[in-house]
Amino acid sequence: MATVIRMTAPSYLTAIRESYDTVAADYAERYGNALTSMPLTRAMLGAFAELVQAAGARPVADIGCGPGHVAAHLNALGVPVFGIDLSPRMVEVARQRYPDLRFHEGSMTALDLKDGELGGIVAWYSTHHTPTEQLPVVFAEFHRTLAPGGHLLLGTHVGDEHLHFQEAYGHRVSFGAYLLPPDRLTKLLADAGLIVGARLLEEPGEGQKRPHACLLARKAGTS
Repeated sequence: MATVIRMTAPSYLTAIRESYDTVAADYAERYGNALTSMPLTRAMLGAFAELVQAAGARPVADIGCGPGHVAAHLNALGVPVFGIDLSPRMVEVARQRYPDLRFHEGSMTALDLKDGELGGIVAWYSTHHTPTEQLPVVFAEFHRTLAPGGHLLLGTHVGDEHLHFQEAYGHRVSFGAYLLPPDRLTKLLADAGLIVGARLLEEPGEGQKRPHACLLARKAGTS
């Protein structure tokens, strides 16, 4: 199931993996219970859960699952979910926190999943580290692994800038954030065959420096 990132992996993947290995424990401490104070996010996750359950019993992948809190929330809603993350340390933390769920190491650029295997994908604040020119590769993988009629829930910071971080959660890191406007993300998803049917845009608020968006998309066809 796991996809091994070899030495020939793009440098940005190596930077992401190493950085999140470094901050995994502190990230989990800060965000592991974040959903309790995010009612709009819980509402979107709830709608996503209803849609994938209505479409059948295919599994859902939480891609870039981090410490596993989103997967655990979906599991509590009755969704057959598993997690994938690029960081081995994040996978280890998720397994420790939620031993009854499955978590695997892997890259969203080359998912070790069969064509049409998934009923749904959640990518929660995990795609914004991908350089813009690589997003079509990621979205093509999402399209490939989703069954016809499958749903994608994408949560991300939005904007129109490229940020580079050298410190996060009290540790040295080295990864970028490539922020795009919601309309640009919607177009990139559509180009990959994933049609956005609903969008939630939240303006900056307490603890949030930038706006963030939640996009609910669907792969054409019926399962």
